[in-house]
Amino acid sequence: MTINSLRQYVHALENDGDLHRVSEPVSWNLEASAVTMMANEDDGTVPLFEDVESARLIGDPYRGSQSRPWDRIALGLELPRGLSYREFYELVIERLENPEEPEHVDAAAAPCKEVVRTGDDVDLLEFPWPYIHAGDGGRYSNLHTLVAPDPDSAWTDWSYHRSMIHDSKSASVLLLAGEQTPNLYYYKYERRDEPMPVAIAVGAEPAVQYTSVMWIPTGRNEAEFAGGLKGEPIELVECETSDLQVPATAELIIEGEIVPNERRDEGPFGDYFGYMHGPRRSMPLLRVTAITHQQDPIIPFCVEGTGVGYSENSTSSMEIGCVGPDATLGLRAAGFDVEYCVPWKSTPRTVYVISTETTDPGYLHELANFIFTTWGMLHVDFFIFVDADVNPLSQREVLEALALHADPDSDFHQFGVETMPKVPLNIYQTPTEKGDVQTGTSKAKTAKAYIDATRDGYADGDAGENDRGATRGFADLREGGPTGRHDDVEVTYRAQQILTDAGVDPDHFPFVDPGEVDR
Repeated sequence: MTINSLRQYVHALENDGDLHRVSEPVSWNLEASAVTMMANEDDGTVPLFEDVESARLIGDPYRGSQSRPWDRIALGLELPRGLSYREFYELVIERLENPEEPEHVDAAAAPCKEVVRTGDDVDLLEFPWPYIHAGDGGRYSNLHTLVAPDPDSAWTDWSYHRSMIHDSKSASVLLLAGEQTPNLYYYKYERRDEPMPVAIAVGAEPAVQYTSVMWIPTGRNEAEFAGGLKGEPIELVECETSDLQVPATAELIIEGEIVPNERRDEGPFGDYFGYMHGPRRSMPLLRVTAITHQQDPIIPFCVEGTGVGYSENSTSSMEIGCVGPDATLGLRAAGFDVEYCVPWKSTPRTVYVISTETTDPGYLHELANFIFTTWGMLHVDFFIFVDADVNPLSQREVLEALALHADPDSDFHQFGVETMPKVPLNIYQTPTEKGDVQTGTSKAKTAKAYIDATRDGYADGDAGENDRGATRGFADLREGGPTGRHDDVEVTYRAQQILTDAGVDPDHFPFVDPGEVDR
């Protein structure tokens, strides 16, 4: 079955024994998020709250396990089970290289149009938007796709910006200058004193949600990339109060406009780095003009902050499973010899690791300069370059590369503080650096830095033959080289069976297909 909606994805989770239906009444006020947080920290099944006032909530539906954060992303794309991260990345990249044009459907055929509310009938508070963290500034929709058009072309951006609900007809949207949709608003619509028409697709099908977090280049049709990910065209339907096209199978669509030169409070919010982000800021105002939805809608949400250090949530898993493959493809398309570009687990949206065959210091500096000055990498301050045989998703291997190959004197590189803008979210920034409530977006600057942890990353450009031999030996052990340690499937399988019988969680082991074992 092709997964065409969030509901079908939920059924796929349930068929895998990976969904927990919570039938007793649950409050949107911290209770649903507390249950979800515990499931996240324990690598538990995904909770679906079936009795939360007038709708249903689902907590972190795309969160993967700590050992395999891409697994539920793969389920949403109907990819084979048990893929290694390399296999998963290559399959996602292959699909992104084959985009599919969307199909447009009439309102009568669009599930998101089962209930239509416009004008005075609009009421955001009809839905149980969760209050996620104690100390948050309000209730949030924070796992959705924001649709916004470029006023000067046919391009429409899909993005992922949280919205804090204020009342029945308004919300504030976190728009930080430097990213695509915020740039449309601040540098085009607001300068012309024009409202920006938008739609928020809540509970869109997996391929749409995944695409909205990717770094799709400006001007490219994101619906086509979502179709490529899915392997079939995405169905779109026109809004009620604008000509925007939105995913037809979404659970709920919020239509409206972000008005120029009007602000509302936004935050604080328990954000991705694991701390409460403040101070309370002024952000652009969204005025709602229509709400359409399916009967008994399912509203997804993410408990941000749990994907730090030792657990996963939807956005941290999507960073690895969606942004990583897309970033890898983007760097390859730009002509760089990149094996993989991935977030370093436990540091969501903060540190990325790039594995590459080409490790000349000048080449790495050029690559870092391209990343920091060309892409919308506002939220990433640090990059670590490692050799192509290092698994960038393995914290152990990356730390080993840092310890063995990164010279603190010559391999740590910082880009200029005066020229690099920064999103004001990271905990190390002072309130002054974050900016004040009047600025709306950060006026602060920060440095971007990269570390050359490749074997050739030495000041004289030559690691020496003895060092090369020793480190190649470590790589051989990791990859199952001369020792054959990982290539012997039967021995590996037998060892895992013994440990499993002794009570060790099998999710911590690399996947071994029992069909490959001749017992």
